[in-house]
Amino acid sequence: MIHSLRGPAKKLVAYIGQDEMYDERPLFQALVDQARTQGCAGATVSSGTMGFGPTSRDVTKHALRMSTDLPLMVTVIDELQRITALAEVWSSMVKSGLITLEDCSVVYYATPEE
Repeated sequence: MIHSLRGPAKKLVAYIGQDEMYDERPLFQALVDQARTQGCAGATVSSGTMGFGPTSRDVTKHALRMSTDLPLMVTVIDELQRITALAEVWSSMVKSGLITLEDCSVVYYATPEE
């Protein structure tokens, strides 16, 4: 579903590991599919070069161990109502990670001419 988006909006970001799974498929794919199912304007998956999370913070045991499960960020920007509903669903899907919600302003959003 294509809809217009301009002005005040919300940005939802899930920070997850690339190896995380949901229903026997990659979690990042499941999150994007859920955003599509709920009619969001779009979703982007970005890959981090390096990172660590709660399971890699014990530097006394493992020196400076960095995770081999590289970080991914799944981002969706849309209107408040859609993002609020999506955040609730994502929260039940993400078992290990971080989900943030931020205010943003859409300056330009265009879809291809049909």
